Amino acid sequence: MADRNPTAAQPQRATPTRPTTSSTFLRKLQEHAPNSTQLVGLLTFLITGAILLVLTGITVAGTILGLVFIMPLIIVSSPLWVPVGTVLFIAAAGFLIVCGFGVVAVAASSWMYRYFRGLHPPGSDRIDYARSRIYDTASHVKDYAREYGGYLQSKVKDAAPGA
Repeated sequence: MADRNPTAAQPQRATPTRPTTSSTFLRKLQEHAPNSTQLVGLLTFLITGAILLVLTGITVAGTILGLVFIMPLIIVSSPLWVPVGTVLFIAAAGFLIVCGFGVVAVAASSWMYRYFRGLHPPGSDRIDYARSRIYDTASHVKDYAREYGGYLQSKVKDAAPGA
């Protein structure tokens, strides 16, 4: 009888099952799993960050404790520190200003030396253009003054013929 049953002789096909959500998640997680180099890099990053965070905390705590213990000394001696700080600030500012003016003077004299030697330093084309514009304007004013001056002389003769 078992031989007569046609369905028993045929191998049963496995029905395709849909993968569950957790199995697809695990499969994707395995595809994107970090390799050993990335894992070592991540651990190095975490350890270094933790060490730096601890050092930052120690530094901040030490600074605050130092200020707490030193602040009374600073307050008591402040009548001395304010004038000394003012004098030091004025001296440092004066020194920096003098050095700055010296650098500007050396740069300007170097530029002028190169300009008058004909070496064409940067910006010399603008100086030449400004010089030509000034010369052109001066010549136009001179020509206009000659024309206008002659016009005024003729008007004076017309106003006072005997003059």
